Amino acid sequence: MPIPQLLVGKVAAITGGLTGIGRAIALEYLRHGAKVSVSHLGGAKEDDLLAAMHKDVNEVEAGADQARFLTVAGDISKPETGREFVAQTVEKFGRLDVFVSNAGVCQFAEFLDLEPSLLEHTISTNLSGAFYATQAAARQMAQSQSPPGGSIIGVSSISALVGGGQQTHYTPTKAGILSLMQSCAVALGKHGIRCNALLPGTIRTQLNDADMADPTKREYMEGRIPLGRLGQPPDLAGPAVFLACEELSSYVTGAQILVDGGLFVNLQ
Repeated sequence: MPIPQLLVGKVAAITGGLTGIGRAIALEYLRHGAKVSVSHLGGAKEDDLLAAMHKDVNEVEAGADQARFLTVAGDISKPETGREFVAQTVEKFGRLDVFVSNAGVCQFAEFLDLEPSLLEHTISTNLSGAFYATQAAARQMAQSQSPPGGSIIGVSSISALVGGGQQTHYTPTKAGILSLMQSCAVALGKHGIRCNALLPGTIRTQLNDADMADPTKREYMEGRIPLGRLGQPPDLAGPAVFLACEELSSYVTGAQILVDGGLFVNLQ
């Protein structure tokens, strides 16, 4: 039975959209009728990912990779990348209604051994990049649309709310995303722009595949989650559709939505 299409006529842009959570959200937005652009780092190493993404886009709808889908390469940590991503999205699709700041990195490291280069890379990608790209999207939504308005979604993490011994460089960036969405909700409400944060729990993505490959650790993590399983990227797609759809979430802004299988309420 076909699902109702909730995003027909909408244009959505997603950073880090070739893998993991960003990829799942992009495909779900396409299923709901949106036109979608995704940013990615670029380079030959991503050729297989691009090919796989175009294949899946065409499985949603034949020819969708040409008519309703765009990929834009660039390093999101650079201020100009977010601006160019938004500009190319608008050039192809005419406007921007939904922006998902998802791109991020996570490399575990012991606090006492952590090198400045890893700290700087994590902050510049996860937080500074999110700021620049969100600002570019908000400028487009506020100044260049009739009527103005839109939905901005920052992918934060349960790590914004709890500590992690090998994540001392990572958790502050995710707390920063949450805070950025809260402040942007205040700053951009007058433009009709809603800003909210998604906080994934432990989700199986390329960022933690090596960590979760340890069966003992995986069993331990699953035992802490009331729903009894690790999350999968598609688990974030439904909440992202909710936040993108004005008919469902027109009065939701400055909010944080935990998508963690109940992990946070069971932490002891």
